[in-house]
Amino acid sequence: MMLAVDIGNTNIVLGVYKQRELLHHFRLSTARQNTVDEYGVLIHNLFHMADISVKDVEGVIISSVVPPLVQVIVDMCEKYIGKEPLLVGPGIKTGLNLRYENPREVGADRIVNAVAAIEQYKCPLVVVDFGTATTFDCIDADANYLGGAIVPGLGISTEALYQRASKLPRIELEKPKKVIGRNTVHAMQAGIIFGYAGQVEGIVRRIKVEMNAPQLKVIATGGLASLIAGETDCIDEVNPMLTLEGLRIIYDRNK
Repeated sequence: MMLAVDIGNTNIVLGVYKQRELLHHFRLSTARQNTVDEYGVLIHNLFHMADISVKDVEGVIISSVVPPLVQVIVDMCEKYIGKEPLLVGPGIKTGLNLRYENPREVGADRIVNAVAAIEQYKCPLVVVDFGTATTFDCIDADANYLGGAIVPGLGISTEALYQRASKLPRIELEKPKKVIGRNTVHAMQAGIIFGYAGQVEGIVRRIKVEMNAPQLKVIATGGLASLIAGETDCIDEVNPMLTLEGLRIIYDRNK
């Protein structure tokens, strides 16, 4: 078995693979203050509930956009799983041709998503990852990674509205019944959800024009992908496991 760990700003997502098959996946809140032992306890409890033995884990791969947590999770893997993990970063074999001005600036999550998308779908394509930030990653017909766009995520946008507007409440991210809200909560939900869908449509439309690829495929992933995908026809497919699949592919290429 192999353990894939994706450390994001909001969540840590874990996937347990047996060869190419994803047996189990888990989602934890990203807690920067947690210690090696606290994460070790969490992993052991999750594995126990899923009837998995850490002794069966033959390797671990990690991608992270939270630098302070990398060493914590690495130490946890060595102490509680007994494996030194593979880190997605400079020097690792990804098979991805980066056409970025400075390839070292590309986040590990964006690289992993691109690797998985190229493996699973026909190029050209765009990967839209709805995380703490929403990223748009563009891959041309020759499977070159071109770059993309980064915008504040849904959660950040909602929290900023609550914090900066004194009379607006903190709300749940739910789809309202109508775009014309009859109360403050519904009005905020309409503006955030439908406005965000419009933003995605606008960026995707401009990408298609810039790449001269009107038929390119748009793949959505991330925790809030389904919420927005249901409000726009510019997203062709939602793949919530895309990042974990990318980690598995990269692990296999470096094993």
